[in-house]
Amino acid sequence: MTTSSIAPTPFSEIPGFPNLYLDYISEFENVSEYFKTNFRDASSYENLFKKISSKPGAVQQQVEKIIIRQYSKYLPSEITQKNISLLGKPNTLSIITGQQLGILGGPLYTIYKIITAIKLAESIKKKHPAYNFVPVFWMETEDHDFEEIRHTSIVDDKSEIKKISYEQVAESEDDPMSTGTIKISGVINDFFEQFEASIRKTDFTADILDQLKRFYTEGRTFKDAFRDLLFYLFDNYGLIVFDPQDIAVKALLKDVFVKEITDYRAHTSKLIERSAKLEEIYHAQVKVKPVNLFFMHEEKRYAILPDETGGFKLRRKRIKFTTEELLLLAENHPEKFSPNVLLRPICQDTLFNTAAYVAGPSEVSYFAQVMPLYDFFNIPAPIIYPRSSATLMEKHNIDFLNKSNIRFKDLFLKQDSLLELAIANVMPFNFNTHFTDAEAEIISTMSKLRDNLSIIDKTTGDSSEKYKVKMISALAEYKAKALVAEKAKHEVLIKKTQKILNTIYPNGNLQERVFNFFGYANRYGLELISKIYDSLDETNISHQIIEL
Repeated sequence: MTTSSIAPTPFSEIPGFPNLYLDYISEFENVSEYFKTNFRDASSYENLFKKISSKPGAVQQQVEKIIIRQYSKYLPSEITQKNISLLGKPNTLSIITGQQLGILGGPLYTIYKIITAIKLAESIKKKHPAYNFVPVFWMETEDHDFEEIRHTSIVDDKSEIKKISYEQVAESEDDPMSTGTIKISGVINDFFEQFEASIRKTDFTADILDQLKRFYTEGRTFKDAFRDLLFYLFDNYGLIVFDPQDIAVKALLKDVFVKEITDYRAHTSKLIERSAKLEEIYHAQVKVKPVNLFFMHEEKRYAILPDETGGFKLRRKRIKFTTEELLLLAENHPEKFSPNVLLRPICQDTLFNTAAYVAGPSEVSYFAQVMPLYDFFNIPAPIIYPRSSATLMEKHNIDFLNKSNIRFKDLFLKQDSLLELAIANVMPFNFNTHFTDAEAEIISTMSKLRDNLSIIDKTTGDSSEKYKVKMISALAEYKAKALVAEKAKHEVLIKKTQKILNTIYPNGNLQERVFNFFGYANRYGLELISKIYDSLDETNISHQIIEL
């Protein structure tokens, strides 16, 4: 394990994390009613694993065959082949994570989720040797938020944030298309021109661009490109990349679809009840829908809604079904159905013996809503394990922060406050203290004058308040001018601090939520994956620093 000179930062000291997530990782007793297992209670794992492994094995054996077919065009590593061959065994459990098909792999946290899953599978195996644990990545191929996946960002060669977009027109909300089926058009060439123009040329640039262009080629789907990319990066670690959009997969899920159609009222009622309870203290991450299913019509994905006749209809379409018609379609054409975000975990854990799902903060929140569905479908709920979180920091940035006496958590201050702090740390005197002391002296002096002058004339004494306010206002104006002068004097320091903000806390967000892995791989090579793998501690549930 590679360690950093900067200690991990508790999530409670970083803005923007949901309160439910903070309680989940630090004060589980506050949220225990919403979850089945405390991920920190390792003593409970063995009983859960026994329960999960006791599920009928026929489905998992079929999943193994499907994955073998999905991998037929690849030459997987020995460890991946071994993991696939283990899937059908009753003592094999999966450590699953998943994500949308972000272009070039999406933000860095996708990489961190995968590495967390791989390392968690390894560490749990050591403590529970009677079981096999295999890491699985569930591609969100049926998600229809194309707008979210078509952008990525990097730090350009001037330390500026550069957003790069694939400029194909997205489908409208009225005609949503699953991102997995969208074909890459010729505008991908413009995307790569933007990408190449934004990066510094290094010894790694040509090979990385060549490889990425092979994945993202006109005529291929986003699903194929994303899958090839993950295989390229993680096959040697034994990661199984799974496509749930497969027709054979849908056939294994027909019972889930039928039950949702039949019992949607009970499911929705319980989900609404759970969401309302969460809203009392926290926040319900997902808006509950009447039916947790979509239906494919003319290659578009539409939400299924109950209609006024007791049957069903498609959202924004004049297409209706009786209950019997929809059930018959689920039986005979399950490939036309797909789960929404709340039913997706049920589908996942029907197909796999899932020991743990590696989740980001928002996912932890929506699992608090999902848990009642596990009871309806009689499926053991997996451990919800928080993904590792990290910031990549180059040595020169670490040296600058140390020299400037700026702590990592100081970077989360408002920019003006951070710049004032940076200047104050190099000033020969405390800028703010001088002005604070001066204001205190004005208040004290004017208070004494008021008391003394009131003895002579009360009106004169009372008027001291007006002059005090004017003096404090003048002092504030003087401080502002002095600060401008000080900033001008320390222009180099300010520019350097702003550049570091761009790379570490871009636009007020953690780096892992903004930047793409390949911006860094261009500078450090693909061995960076090994560096991140060695540095991330999946058991350390705080924000880690990886020194480059």
